[in-house]
Amino acid sequence: MSATQKIAVHSLSDLKNTTDDALPNYLHSLKFRQIHTQTDVRLVLGYAAVTIAGALFYLDWKFGWDTCKPYTAPAVAAYFALNGAYSYWLWVVEKGVVYEGEGRTGKVRISSHTKKHIPIYEADITFSTPASSLAQTIHVRAPMTRWFTADGYFVAKPFQQWLASEVPVIGAADPNNVVEEIGRGSANASAPDQGQKTFSVDASNAAEILEQLKASGASVAGAGAGGGRRRKA
Repeated sequence: MSATQKIAVHSLSDLKNTTDDALPNYLHSLKFRQIHTQTDVRLVLGYAAVTIAGALFYLDWKFGWDTCKPYTAPAVAAYFALNGAYSYWLWVVEKGVVYEGEGRTGKVRISSHTKKHIPIYEADITFSTPASSLAQTIHVRAPMTRWFTADGYFVAKPFQQWLASEVPVIGAADPNNVVEEIGRGSANASAPDQGQKTFSVDASNAAEILEQLKASGASVAGAGAGGGRRRKA
């Protein structure tokens, strides 16, 4: 499935934002449920600071300086404290988080970033499985030209294959998109339907299962490629 909205391929922010927006769409299709706790805390801090500033302005406008003077210093202190907490939460706690959610194969938290003038999507992904609360963190990166066409359209399939092949809890939820060489197509696209396998993922076997998925994807894709060759007359 391709995105219908065309973007400027020379705009790094457009490339990253479009890719970020594709994350929840893909993970929700795999029955992941997004967790909004960190976003809610950030919104509470921001709205609280704005409310204090608005209330102080209203008191000054309605009753004059003499009435609101005793409240000005505490309100200003509270405003700066809330803004400081907001900045700390945004840059230290969230650290560029674009998605946090939970599915049947585990929890996943994704932070993304890019470097100036370099169209490479980098992500720090923390995940855990239902069998263990021990979280693991991996760093993955890929050129965004892999899932954007030359004229600026986003193509979902190679992006989904990249994520499924790199992140064990996503690969276990979507084994058909796990391939050894990203971008060759669905691993089971050319094979008969033999039933979807169920994987039991935990902290000890997540990496091993991902490698098995990649290997099975490589063998099926290779068989499909060999069967599609035609002999020249």
